[in-house]
Amino acid sequence: MSNANTEASAAVQVSPKDVGRIARAAFVGTALEWYDYFLFGTAAALVFNRLFFTDLNPTAALLASLATFGVGFAARPIGAFFFGILGDRIGRRPTLLITIVAIGVATGLIGVLPTFMDIGLMAPIFLAILRLLQGLAVGGEWGGATTIAIEHAPAEKRARYAALVQVGSPVGTLLSSGAFALVIMLPPESFDAWGWRLPFLAAFPMLGVALWIRLKVEESPVFRELLESGETTKVPALLVFRKAFGRLVVAIMAALLGVGGFYVMNTFVVSYTTNTLGVDRQIAVNATLVAAVVQIVVILIFGRVAEKIGPGRVTLVGGLLSAAAAFPLFWLIDMGSAWAITLAVASGIGLLTITYAVTGALLTELFPANMRYSGVSLGYNIAGALSGFLPFIGTWMIAQQDVPSSLPGVIIFAAISLLTALGGFLGERLRIKDDVVVKEAV
Repeated sequence: MSNANTEASAAVQVSPKDVGRIARAAFVGTALEWYDYFLFGTAAALVFNRLFFTDLNPTAALLASLATFGVGFAARPIGAFFFGILGDRIGRRPTLLITIVAIGVATGLIGVLPTFMDIGLMAPIFLAILRLLQGLAVGGEWGGATTIAIEHAPAEKRARYAALVQVGSPVGTLLSSGAFALVIMLPPESFDAWGWRLPFLAAFPMLGVALWIRLKVEESPVFRELLESGETTKVPALLVFRKAFGRLVVAIMAALLGVGGFYVMNTFVVSYTTNTLGVDRQIAVNATLVAAVVQIVVILIFGRVAEKIGPGRVTLVGGLLSAAAAFPLFWLIDMGSAWAITLAVASGIGLLTITYAVTGALLTELFPANMRYSGVSLGYNIAGALSGFLPFIGTWMIAQQDVPSSLPGVIIFAAISLLTALGGFLGERLRIKDDVVVKEAV
């Protein structure tokens, strides 16, 4: 991207009170988004393999369940493309209203789905369709929430407000894991009959609260300026591929650990400890709750650190530390004790969260204003699509071993950590610190 194709936009002044209100509204929507999404991941490891794929042997059923989980990730780049166009054409605010409704409704409907015993093969088909809708909506949600939050914030404080949006992820984990931690205390027959449905049905009232808060959000001042100057783009997602493809690749690498690493340390570990090590499922779920608390602390700390040294440097450090910790973490998990699993999951998620804390700040500074919603959404969600099948791949690799071990988890976690470290290194050098616009004409 050459400087000849860019022009700086005027600085936009927003009061600190309004900035905080917008960031909190983005956070609430993101928390609901990740509650819905993480809920499916936990259920895929603990419920869906038994109730929706019961015509298969246990290993095949688990793989099918995790593959359905991965379908949502495959849909995310499509959602990013579509909602990116809307976000960069009609506005950040209306697009975010659409995505939050779509993901909330899709999640709530999972709670009323009949199981395989009720309708046979149609049960997993309906489950996959709703997961697909979840993925499409999530594809446009996070990028828009991050974009509208940072576009209201002063340039020197964007990292902290982008980090506030990221807090929605561990809060969503706390809510989803907490909900499952409660319902799995029910007798097994009650849990299988109706208990697992309650966390999904809770998405309906939560959607009402999130929608009420988000309706109060004002449009991004940067986007309003784009409209007034006539600088919006017809198909911004295509412009990303044409004029910012290198930046898109860097964004994908930078986001890979925060998305994929989380699902290795969460969904894959829950599945591995429960189905391979034979550990009580409550232990694994409780470990994710502890990890979510650690995440919140790490996000708030490193959002501020990024303002001092830059989000790219933070990403580089977080990626290298995570890669170095891969083997020790899974060594602890293989011990099979509650304290070791909890320590490993909390430490692993804490380390990868160093990068996740600043993903929003780094990605929004990689793309010009008129393609920012599309660029951020595509980068983040292509990373999600590439990493969404990691639990499936790890489980499949374990199934190929004569003596099952956690080595696949070590390899996968270390590899994506190093790729993210490289993305941080390159991203720091490509950051755009002003709201610039890239012209469509070559």
